[in-house]
Amino acid sequence: MSRIQRIFAWGLFALVLMLLSGWLLADYLTPRAVGAHSETLPLQPAQTALDREIVPLVAKHGGKTGIILLPDGLDAFAARALSARKAGRSLDLQYYIWHNDPTGRLLAREAWQAAERGVRVRILLDDMNTKGDDTGLLSFDAHPNIEIRVYNPFRNRDGAMRVLELVQRFFSVNHRMHNKAWIADGRAAVLGGRNIGQEYFDASTATNFRDLDVVLFGPKVAQASKIFDGFWNSEAAVPISALNNRSRRQLDAAVARVQAEAKSDSAKAYLQRMNASSTVNGYFRGELAPHWSDHIEVASDPPLKWKQDDRSGWLVNKLAAQVFDARREALLISPYFVPGDGFTAQLVDLVRRRHVKVGVITNSLAANDVPAVHAGYSAYRGQLLDGGVALYELRAQGSSETHGMFGSSGASLHTKAFVIDGEHGFIGSFNLDPRSAYLNTEMGVLFKDRDIAAALREEYRHLSGPALSYQVCRDKDGALCWLDRSLEPPLVLHKEPQTNFLQRATARVIGWLPIESQL
Repeated sequence: MSRIQRIFAWGLFALVLMLLSGWLLADYLTPRAVGAHSETLPLQPAQTALDREIVPLVAKHGGKTGIILLPDGLDAFAARALSARKAGRSLDLQYYIWHNDPTGRLLAREAWQAAERGVRVRILLDDMNTKGDDTGLLSFDAHPNIEIRVYNPFRNRDGAMRVLELVQRFFSVNHRMHNKAWIADGRAAVLGGRNIGQEYFDASTATNFRDLDVVLFGPKVAQASKIFDGFWNSEAAVPISALNNRSRRQLDAAVARVQAEAKSDSAKAYLQRMNASSTVNGYFRGELAPHWSDHIEVASDPPLKWKQDDRSGWLVNKLAAQVFDARREALLISPYFVPGDGFTAQLVDLVRRRHVKVGVITNSLAANDVPAVHAGYSAYRGQLLDGGVALYELRAQGSSETHGMFGSSGASLHTKAFVIDGEHGFIGSFNLDPRSAYLNTEMGVLFKDRDIAAALREEYRHLSGPALSYQVCRDKDGALCWLDRSLEPPLVLHKEPQTNFLQRATARVIGWLPIESQL
């Protein structure tokens, strides 16, 4: 055996040993939860401004739950900021990503100011995306009214050791918390697809996401609070203070940076845009009209999803039951769409045997921030088309570049929703891919209500329209093509639109790799 072969063999042996030790010892390598048990604070009839505003409104509408859809990023930011300003009891915030960028710091400041008023603030973040932010997190956690916990955390907080831990603990670290929830006083909840960051709130100078949240008022907010408590008190949630520490000077400097953000010209300009919003002004004039419904449910995966043999409580089962119960129409929106053989066959079966109209909107290659996901999706594109499924791919908005094999910021579509038979559906964090189904925890709002369905169906129509999407089809020779319907006559394109050779070649090569289960 040559020297190079021996080096390769030993390297492979070390890698296998690391993975095997991580698989066998995952529970012992994971930081242990040491946080005190806590639960949602009891509701009061008129203790806070939100109590006094929402309780009479709910009573006026027979105890139903109010819902407002938020497709606009500026309105989605405003819903979080204004609810934090009115909160007087608690803020429970749960996110996969909270970027340390201008809008992230502005919302962090809103939470800080609430804590200064005596509001209890609990923040639960997935630890995959906290790298480099420990100082800022610890500075907020040091406030007596704020506690921050991280989900399924790394012992090693940064540097090469974090990378090595990622390799060693791959089988356990691979499971992430993708939930998104902003709950104020247990009275109002903002749920849906948005993380915290400027690309989600129409504040990026490059590409902004097209996304969808909902605001809930009333009794069903209690379901969101119960889900939050379950995650917060699970063994997967570890206090950030148990993992790292910083000097008082570093913590004070981090808080000062967040406070200074609100005084910057860019922050002032953004907040002025928010204050000028017709939705915000309508709220202060008392003109907003939520839709009230008895048929809303907030649902989630269990906090320790990957450790459960019983999958009956997994969100994927509830969503699949709705989709495959379609009788006339199933309209699906998913930025990451990797249907696999089984889901592809079931969608085609809906069309062929039950004559259901099935449509899917996802990202085009140019708009997709994760080329590996597009590679997974493209393997099923022909089968879906031939089976009668209508496919629409969102045009790239802003930059059409992709940034690496496994992802980056900058995708244009981020909405995760579906509407079935013009009557029921879902809005939340769940992508139609293996990762959402089997690896990550997800949550969202299920509904059975024709008015909510009509609003979501209109959003589907808007996203799939000629101005925003290409329609995928076959040309007269049977080859895959993209129809640009914004032109008259429509233009037929025979290559992935708005892409170059390198992008197409990269996606094709990635498609050869056996990674679909991780997408």
